[in-house]
Amino acid sequence: MGDKFLFLIVAIVAAYVIGSTPFGMIIGRIHGVDLRKKGSGNVGATNVARVIGRKWGILCFLLDAIKGFLPVFFAGMYLKGDDAQKLSQFAQSIWLAVAFATIAGHVFSFWLKFHGGKGVATSLGALLGFYPYFTWAGIVALGIWIIVVLIWRYVSLGSVVSAAAFPILLLVVWFGMGWSVGQFWPMLVFSIAVSTLVIIRHRSNLARLLTGRENKIGMGASGNTQQD
Repeated sequence: MGDKFLFLIVAIVAAYVIGSTPFGMIIGRIHGVDLRKKGSGNVGATNVARVIGRKWGILCFLLDAIKGFLPVFFAGMYLKGDDAQKLSQFAQSIWLAVAFATIAGHVFSFWLKFHGGKGVATSLGALLGFYPYFTWAGIVALGIWIIVVLIWRYVSLGSVVSAAAFPILLLVVWFGMGWSVGQFWPMLVFSIAVSTLVIIRHRSNLARLLTGRENKIGMGASGNTQQD
């Protein structure tokens, strides 16, 4: 137990530091641009794509997802045993705390005076790191995001819809695998919390969607959409 508490402290600090790495700002600086003063003013992948270029936005999205994935994946390697169904709720709580620290680092980066992106890419990476618990539901949620964005061309709408769908997808996967929801209730609560956080962080986008002022993909840097 003592070793796990020590692991918890070290892992949370490391996850927060890794999550705080502002890849969008770094990419912007490489191109001589301060993203906080361009486009939407956000430091996430969508504003990188809008201001600097699509390929750089994709790179930023991937890097933000990877920084969410790695701390969670390696924490899981330490905490879980061979039987996925026997992961204790205490171990789940430690694992989830690492994921939360990673996402919080992105959203409240100490490098940016505790500001940051909206957490979509980093949350996706963190969820995929919970193999096999969140992985398949996360992949389906990503598919939903792609479909929504391709059809309606609103990145924010895709993010909100996929976030809202994720806890439901998770339950479907677990029931399909014959897993007990009671055994993994900390993970279910966490999935709902992360989905809620993503939706709340998009409240300004939702307001613009309702009034028809939200920008679609390809509308350029003059718009005011704020996305991860």
